[in-house]
Amino acid sequence: MTDLSLDTTTAPAWRRGRGPLRVLPALLFRDRQPWLAILVGWVLTIAGSTALSFVIAHLVPDHAGPDLGDTSAPVKLFLIALFSPVIETLVMAAILAVLLRLLGAWQAVVASAAIWGVLHSLASPWWGAVIWWPFLIFSTLYVTWRRRGFWRAAALVAAVHILQNVFPAILIVTGH
Repeated sequence: MTDLSLDTTTAPAWRRGRGPLRVLPALLFRDRQPWLAILVGWVLTIAGSTALSFVIAHLVPDHAGPDLGDTSAPVKLFLIALFSPVIETLVMAAILAVLLRLLGAWQAVVASAAIWGVLHSLASPWWGAVIWWPFLIFSTLYVTWRRRGFWRAAALVAAVHILQNVFPAILIVTGH
């Protein structure tokens, strides 16, 4: 399969051939206006993960979240809101590089989200059910923006990921 995400001449094909990702706003498939991509990406990730969390909390009220150990509040905040998003974005980029060599762009995005859902489920089974959605958005943004350069794509996705994690990190640190 060809890597539609890296060739600027095939950008319209990535937008047209996005399979089930057609339900996502077209803006996620445009590599213009990074501030708008960050804003829309963040709104989509936070709304989707909040909705999924709400549903899971009502279906499985006794589900356990991930155990973050006995680290101090500032360390937890740093790990959840900054360190993890940056590291996970870099790892996601590596995973997507492999997936894009094997699959079409939209299939690679869906596979990436599924992989991240499974990986997060190892820490807490229901956590992965919530996490796959943000990673679907992160992966879409990365594949879209990768044509503009690795670091630009990684920085944009890391910014969305950091924004996604800040509110839950504050809730965890404050004990809510």
